[in-house]
Amino acid sequence: MRKLVLSAVLATASLFGMAAHAAEFQAGKEYVELKNPVPVAEPEKIEVVELFWYGCPHCYQFEPIINPWVKQLPDDVDFKRVPAMFGGAWNVHGQMFLALESMNVEQDVHDAVFNAYHRDGNKLETPEKMAELVEGHGVDKAAFLKAYNSFGVKSRAEQAKKLGMAYQITGVPVMVVNGKYRFDIGSAGGPERALEVADFLIEKERAAR
Repeated sequence: MRKLVLSAVLATASLFGMAAHAAEFQAGKEYVELKNPVPVAEPEKIEVVELFWYGCPHCYQFEPIINPWVKQLPDDVDFKRVPAMFGGAWNVHGQMFLALESMNVEQDVHDAVFNAYHRDGNKLETPEKMAELVEGHGVDKAAFLKAYNSFGVKSRAEQAKKLGMAYQITGVPVMVVNGKYRFDIGSAGGPERALEVADFLIEKERAAR
């Protein structure tokens, strides 16, 4: 009898904990539910997008926090980074990211770009400066420039612009879960809290399937 009572108490406590967690994040507060959901690349998975800019100090500070989180995501979650394209340096650096992504470079190359901009003061204004930087991290200079100027990368840059508009972003870093829910570090309550919101929304989408 005592075991049954204890089980009932634990079950009630568990349900209460789940309810408390569910109430922790609310649409219109920590995140925004998009009126017009954006189609995802792989509908069979739960898509998580981070929109960023290499020149954004908040994105730079978010990197060591979000990268370990990305590594432990389950197989049913499809994580993508999308460069925010607001014109000028944003577009140039966004095209750089897409060129490097098309070359399947390691994360440490992207880390080197962030460090060059924020730590070393290298603003990477031209493709040539970008090529010189990445060459020092094992990326072929000519291959990078070819990728940077390729039709495929330029087409993906246009797609990134359209995605940013569809998500209705006004700054970065911003995260979008399954094309439905948008939030940023500020609305979430901090970098670590943003990942908690992401986990909450991933679970929300998983439960709805």
